[in-house]
Amino acid sequence: MRVLLTGGAGFIGSHLTDALVAAGHAVTVVDDLSTGRREQVPPGAHLVAMDILDPALTVLVVEQAPEAVFHLAAHASVSESVREPEHDARVNVLGTLNLLRACAAAGVGRFVFSSTGGALYGEPHTLPCDERHPIRPLSPYGASKASGEAYVHALAAQSGMDAVILRYANVYGPRQDPAGEAGVVAIFAARMLAGEPVTIFGDGEQQRDFVYVADVVDANLRSLEAGESGVYNVGTGVGTSVNELFASLARATGYALDPRHAPSRSGDVQRVWLDASAAHRELDWAPRTPLEAGIGATVESLRTGRVR
Repeated sequence: MRVLLTGGAGFIGSHLTDALVAAGHAVTVVDDLSTGRREQVPPGAHLVAMDILDPALTVLVVEQAPEAVFHLAAHASVSESVREPEHDARVNVLGTLNLLRACAAAGVGRFVFSSTGGALYGEPHTLPCDERHPIRPLSPYGASKASGEAYVHALAAQSGMDAVILRYANVYGPRQDPAGEAGVVAIFAARMLAGEPVTIFGDGEQQRDFVYVADVVDANLRSLEAGESGVYNVGTGVGTSVNELFASLARATGYALDPRHAPSRSGDVQRVWLDASAAHRELDWAPRTPLEAGIGATVESLRTGRVR
């Protein structure tokens, strides 16, 4: 198939680009390289350095005529979204709308949207949280993704495009940026390997659902062949506290220092993990990577500095 990805030079997107190229698809990557890296795009993919807000995006998508589009480009930091909600909305709402209009003009048949489960549901009243849970985000990031989902539903219905929405838990793995504000696994691991202090916001008892990047890529690939439109959580169904995560990473890196603590951050959810039974039932998807194995692979990639 002819496939176009936004954000295909980034953390999750580059892994998906690798998988699509390996499967024999003709792949075009659109990435503004603000956080993505050229060297993470495999030689078999065509990279176009472009902002998803660029009006020329429609011309590009029409020229490429993809049969399917994966939309992964996003501003993905909760804490940054609290400080700069306008920037978050421009990228995650207006950028998504610009891409959807381009896809409609190009007659794209399938649109796969990377959303969030960790920030969309707020503080869940039931755990694990399934797709029927009310959407009530606590951060501008979660609000922007909820708005993006609404535009996906509306414009896909108008254009007759199939739309699959994947609501990710906390994704981690090789190529995650340890210098950003999002991605606690990479941030902790890099600081531990350097022997530097590690800061936990709050008491560390907040719980998250950590899902390995290869499993997220698998969910995307299965969405390419899904029979109908749908909304699916992509997570493990298991909550892991930040303190437990710290201990696992300390074992993997040989880190001996105690963590530092700082006040809790605005917009952070205290406890959330996802019920992915709908993805299992309808996409035949299930997470396959245990947390310890995923942490080991992440630490090894940071230790060796390999991006491929």
